[in-house]
Amino acid sequence: MQEKRQTQLKASPKSESAKYEEVLKNYEAVIGIETHVQLSTLTKAFCSCPYNYGAHPNTSVCPVCMGLPGALPVLNSKVIESAVKVGLALNCKLSLSSKFDRKQYFYPDLPKGYQISQFDIPIAAGGYLDVDLPVEFGGGHRKLGVTRVHMEEDAGKLLHTDNGSFSQEIKTFPYSNVILTEDMYVDLNRAGVPLLEIVSEPDMRTGIEAAEYAAELQRLVRYLGVSNGNMQEGSLRCDVNISVRPHGQEEFGTKVEIKNLNSFSSVSRAIDYEILRQAQLHSQGQADQIVQETRLWEEGAQKTFTMRKKEGLADYRYFPEPDLPGVNLSVEYISNIRDSLPELPETKRRRYENMGLNMQDVLFLANDINVAAFFDATIATGADVKLAANWIMGDIAAYMNNEKLSIDDIKLTPQELGELIASIKGGTINGKIGKEILFELVAKGGTVKGLIQEKDLVQASCFTFLRNIADPSEIEKIVDKVLANNPKQLEQYRGGKTKLQGFFAGQIMKETKGKANPALLNKILLEKLNTKP
Repeated sequence: MQEKRQTQLKASPKSESAKYEEVLKNYEAVIGIETHVQLSTLTKAFCSCPYNYGAHPNTSVCPVCMGLPGALPVLNSKVIESAVKVGLALNCKLSLSSKFDRKQYFYPDLPKGYQISQFDIPIAAGGYLDVDLPVEFGGGHRKLGVTRVHMEEDAGKLLHTDNGSFSQEIKTFPYSNVILTEDMYVDLNRAGVPLLEIVSEPDMRTGIEAAEYAAELQRLVRYLGVSNGNMQEGSLRCDVNISVRPHGQEEFGTKVEIKNLNSFSSVSRAIDYEILRQAQLHSQGQADQIVQETRLWEEGAQKTFTMRKKEGLADYRYFPEPDLPGVNLSVEYISNIRDSLPELPETKRRRYENMGLNMQDVLFLANDINVAAFFDATIATGADVKLAANWIMGDIAAYMNNEKLSIDDIKLTPQELGELIASIKGGTINGKIGKEILFELVAKGGTVKGLIQEKDLVQASCFTFLRNIADPSEIEKIVDKVLANNPKQLEQYRGGKTKLQGFFAGQIMKETKGKANPALLNKILLEKLNTKP
């Protein structure tokens, strides 16, 4: 059975792509995303417990986040500040007065039996997010609506073991674990951690659009410094809602939610799978089999499967949180936060475009705030914009990839990259030697001028720190010497084997340890080779 299922799933990409293209001719997908962003505050949303990803289970808990009787929540003001930053960055209208609500539902890792969230009056609503699609997927710009941004707390986490055994150490931690089954227990470290839920409008139509929307949200929260946005740590989690309808139909189809998406590629692939599944049911006259439910994405099988029937709003029995006061914002408070916002990804991309960079360069450089800062600092030295982009996207990115480093980890500074680019552009050194110096700088640090001196790359003229031999009379002497040392090859060249010019050029470079100015060398060499004795 398992073997058969795997065989069905391994249809060739070309075949699946053809099916997908055929589906899109007759049906349209309507996609919205609910994104949970875990905020990087020092303490939880309503208590003073810290949260550190990967900490031993149940070591960051207290009566408040455990939901024990009589414990009262106190709102962390940094949560409001982060929410306002995100709301402004998403072009939302902020609510000067909002409130918290209780969202009632039972789940083993929800200690209070309800979640403190916001329901009818979110802190921000009615915004949009600008997205630039990757060049390899056709490019283009999208403005995708954002319905609302609201504050809430996270639940705990269910942990499973393979063999059903637990260590005595875990069992004896403060506020000890609630054992659910012989192979599962609850870790409440994450309970009460502050979240922002960002709900999009159903404006997306393909898996790529949805994945890029989620990736842009990740960039945004990282630029703002409100979250690390790491999907592998659960700091950014996406639940996708998808329905399919025939082209021309205004009414939405039945909505299906997909959870368990832990990468942007999973978002794209899960959506495309679900679009195909729903469209096939439509085309077979079985649209009634599409029910409102929550499905999970199975990465190994590359398919979705039913998890549970989807709850409705009535199931949550919202009512205002009686233990917390309302949230009131002043115009001055909002203005101060607006003034403190950094340059955001969309603004940065447009600025880079205006510098003359192509979209591929723009998307690469603006993707990571630290790479963008390095690039900006490099061109601030006066470095050529395109050359700076090429070095960062080429040799520097390759080095970081190979060594698994971030741009903050390398030893090269933007000032020295600017110096290197200026030296190459001014003819001081050529690109080949520039690369050698670059690799030394990224691995060990130092200065361009220092390395030129240390490696005896000083130009043999009146200039001090220049590398190329640019004195015609000196190059002429070396050419004469090489020709005199290779009479047989010289005779063959003059007999018609003109490809030997490369041999002589190589010998001259070897003689000068690569210091000869290439253009001047070739000019003098050709004159000498073609002059009859």
